[in-house]
Amino acid sequence: MTTSDKASEKKPGEQGRRAPAGAAVLREDVTEAIRSAVFEELAAVGYARMSIEGIARRAGVGKTAVYRRWRSKLHLVLDLVSAIAVQGLPTPDTGSLEGDLRLLYEVTSRALRHPVASQVIPDLMAEAARNPDIDAALRKALREGQHGVASGIVAQATARGELRPGLDEELALDLMSGPLYWRAVVVRGGLPKGYVERLAAATGAALKAL
Repeated sequence: MTTSDKASEKKPGEQGRRAPAGAAVLREDVTEAIRSAVFEELAAVGYARMSIEGIARRAGVGKTAVYRRWRSKLHLVLDLVSAIAVQGLPTPDTGSLEGDLRLLYEVTSRALRHPVASQVIPDLMAEAARNPDIDAALRKALREGQHGVASGIVAQATARGELRPGLDEELALDLMSGPLYWRAVVVRGGLPKGYVERLAAATGAALKAL
């Protein structure tokens, strides 16, 4: 463990003195532990009740380790939400439009059903109504993450001759992403049997009609 991280990351709850900016050598495993702790803490208590103390305790580090990386819980959450947009989802390539959509929906629905995601996303959406910074970051993460995948699916289907060139990609994104997020995030309670297959077929037909 580096000298700069030693005092703060070995003793949970110990505040210590913050090192000067740029002086700390930050351990990536500690950073990842804090990020994981944030998602768990969000799922457990929600954004409003989440605290740096709780995050540090859950990650097994001192508060200084958190503050050395992020100035506040807002900056921490904004950083994590923004990272979602960068990571995104891999673009399916099954050889057909309907197959690509079905695989996209299967992967996305599994992610949205995860206990942490199913609690964190609705909570952040509620918080976004009160906090414009979270609202902007959440919109960016959810929209850009899906937009890259949607563009890839449309491009592949166009190259195969399944979709006409020059269709409205924004409308295509709405058609591809809207129904699943509505069911998983708003309606909740799980998806009916065969829903993913029916949704993929219906969305594929809608895209071909654009």
